[in-house]
Amino acid sequence: MGHWWVRNIVEPGKLPLLLALAAFVLTFVVTRIVTRLIRAGKGPFGNVEAGGLHIHHVVPGVVLTVVGGFGAVTSDRHGVGAAVSAVLFGMGAGLVLDEFALILHLDDVYWTEEGRKSVEVVVLTAALVGLLLAGFSPFGVDDLTRDEMQDRGSAIATIAGNFLFSLIALGKGKVRTALFGVIVPVVALVGAVRLARPGSLWARRFYGRRPRARARAALRAYRHDRRWARPRRALQDWIGGRPDPRPARLPGHR
Repeated sequence: MGHWWVRNIVEPGKLPLLLALAAFVLTFVVTRIVTRLIRAGKGPFGNVEAGGLHIHHVVPGVVLTVVGGFGAVTSDRHGVGAAVSAVLFGMGAGLVLDEFALILHLDDVYWTEEGRKSVEVVVLTAALVGLLLAGFSPFGVDDLTRDEMQDRGSAIATIAGNFLFSLIALGKGKVRTALFGVIVPVVALVGAVRLARPGSLWARRFYGRRPRARARAALRAYRHDRRWARPRRALQDWIGGRPDPRPARLPGHR
């Protein structure tokens, strides 16, 4: 275990990635704690405003991301500059993705149902970076032996095959499976061979004249969503805070 940790985690080449991930997660956690305190009216914190304009934390996040990114490009991979740039980039990415829903909707949806997308994106990002840090490589190139790596044909075929599985999973409406499949090829294969989600590109293209396939896909999606929707929402509420309840609307009003 110790040998694996040294080889895959703390080796000099991966230290910047480790620092970036740690800064990313820590920044997100601290940001959510502060915003929840502000929401509850507790503590010394408050919204940042300038001239009556609310400055969202995505703004300093963009600045830190740009500074850290350009710093990483211009610094030595093993030097102090690379470590500092990695920390700045991780902090900036944490601030930006914490308001991913705001960027997506171009509206302040932080404490709404739509704001859950920010928490989901942060969790997915942390998980994917964690897999990279643990030694997984995109499209399964890490699974090739030294002889296979020397054979360009085998390497290209492996990358192309895993990329194709990820694309099929994405076309079947399984975004999370496709993303993780880029890092862990078996996940992409499972997503590629299983039924597509209703309404996905694959379902519209190949299930149009297959009513049984459409019915099976709809039933499987319903069972999956019914089983996992509540635990997923509970986890999102625990991590990011529960969204505000939707205001009551009078009949005939939108």
